[in-house]
Amino acid sequence: MTVLRIGNASGFYGDRFDAVREMLTGGGPEGAVDVLTGDYLAELTMLILGRDQLKDPAAGYAKTFLRQMEEGLGLAHDRGIRIVTNAGGLNPAGLADALRALAAKLGLPTTVAHVEGDRLPAAAGVLAANAYLGGAGIAACLAAGADVVVTGRVTDAALVTGPAQWHFGWGPEEYDKLAGAVVAGHVLECGTQATGGNYAFFREHDPALLRRPGFPLAELHEDGSAVVTKHPGTGGLVDVGTVTAQLLYETAGARYAGPDVTARLDTVRLTQEGPDRVRIDGVRGEAPPPTLKVGLSRLGGFRNEVVFVLTGLDVEEKAALVRDQVEDALTGPDALAGPGALAGPGARPREVRWELVRTDRHDADTEETASALLRLVVRDPAPGPVGRALTGAAIELALASYPGFHVTAPPGKGAPYGVFGTAFVPAGDVPHTAVLPDGSRVPVPVPARTREPAPVPEPALPQPLPPGPTRRVPLGRLAGARSGDKGGDANIGVWVRTDEEWRWLAHTLTVARLRELLPETAGLDVTRHVLPNLRALNFTVAGILGDGVASQARFDPQAKALGEWLRSRHTDIPAALLPDVAEDLR
Repeated sequence: MTVLRIGNASGFYGDRFDAVREMLTGGGPEGAVDVLTGDYLAELTMLILGRDQLKDPAAGYAKTFLRQMEEGLGLAHDRGIRIVTNAGGLNPAGLADALRALAAKLGLPTTVAHVEGDRLPAAAGVLAANAYLGGAGIAACLAAGADVVVTGRVTDAALVTGPAQWHFGWGPEEYDKLAGAVVAGHVLECGTQATGGNYAFFREHDPALLRRPGFPLAELHEDGSAVVTKHPGTGGLVDVGTVTAQLLYETAGARYAGPDVTARLDTVRLTQEGPDRVRIDGVRGEAPPPTLKVGLSRLGGFRNEVVFVLTGLDVEEKAALVRDQVEDALTGPDALAGPGALAGPGARPREVRWELVRTDRHDADTEETASALLRLVVRDPAPGPVGRALTGAAIELALASYPGFHVTAPPGKGAPYGVFGTAFVPAGDVPHTAVLPDGSRVPVPVPARTREPAPVPEPALPQPLPPGPTRRVPLGRLAGARSGDKGGDANIGVWVRTDEEWRWLAHTLTVARLRELLPETAGLDVTRHVLPNLRALNFTVAGILGDGVASQARFDPQAKALGEWLRSRHTDIPAALLPDVAEDLR
């Protein structure tokens, strides 16, 4: 059958609003997409939608998508483009109904179907429990003639595997083909991260090119191979580096398990086929696991923070003074006895954390660059201990503390924070259901064959480079990196671009060396995964993000910049791999 062109117009809830129009109208008659996807869900998004639904049971879906469809439905209808999105969130049926009402208002014959069954009964204290479904329900909806398919929590790659199963008629055990679609879907899911966004080597390209990257699309073939590209005339770039970076994002080992198939990332081959065209082929697949991952979102308690600005001289001493004063207010015999007092014993927040961030510069020529920041972060199961009484006590020191006292924001009342966790349930316990345009309900069968994924033995490493002179420069002068979050864990994917660089990286960047470069990983479980085809290492750092992004347990709660911190660390690199080091030695 013909090539299936699938584009993506959203990588998260809040992505570029006009990307839907851009993807529906771009490419011309020969380059238009057949299916447009939109990924709106993430761990934090599920918590946000859950809180929305507490206030309004009819809410729980991504309202942005509905606004985008005010124009998008007509554009898609005129061009014969199907739309598949997980914007249904916690209420896919509600979004499907809203889309039908919108289509009727616009006078369009758009047919809408949805997929449900991912939302499971939640235990006490859990706001939402959602299983990650595969693409078979989407395929059933498209086969029934749906112009728009709305889902709740499916895997991000399912937005591509579903249309591929429908278009090519793949069976559930055509694992290699499905795995190829999973890899293509993973590349597309984060939108412009595949087309030059957040790219480690951005300095090697014209800044004007990267100012507004176009969104990606994949040309899928019946054998499961694909070409990643973008609409002509749009910004950004697609090369082996941008695709490698996205492949490493939020993954871990060689086996990438999902409800449709377990894709073997160690078999992926990337080839630059032409300008802004990268071919993905060689992907092998295995039977999916017998269980489905379930995301658990709950409210973890309440959080607040005060940021003190410390300017000029004696930064460390100023920080010590105000910290002692606030601690006295929390624990002393007259603790918070004033009008804004924290009443009662045990009023001290359960968690109190201080962090001094030395953003100040020596002999600075602006006040801002002469200033450091001292962050006080507090958490507690109840709102009272982190509320205005606490922040008010800090502000009461305004005329009684260090010289130049001020804070970045007035005292606040604190806010709830979330906790994300995971569980696994047998796939047969999840009522995966396709609700077709005519309202009929079609159960989606569970896979007949499954396989528990196990770690892949580490592959043979290349021969190390011979000894020679080295230069001490940032790791990022040679290696790219991209990092992200999975619950409380983070991953850091690191790659290089030549075989000689790979010979060095594979032997040098061990777990022990990573711990030296990133001291925050001390005491945490770090696992290294080797992916020779991509000239890449993927590290999983367990627990560095606490209870997940919504808990804001870390300065960078989603580990977005963890890889860039690693790239900034200095290490000894063979001089032969650094032909021009003048800039690095400044």
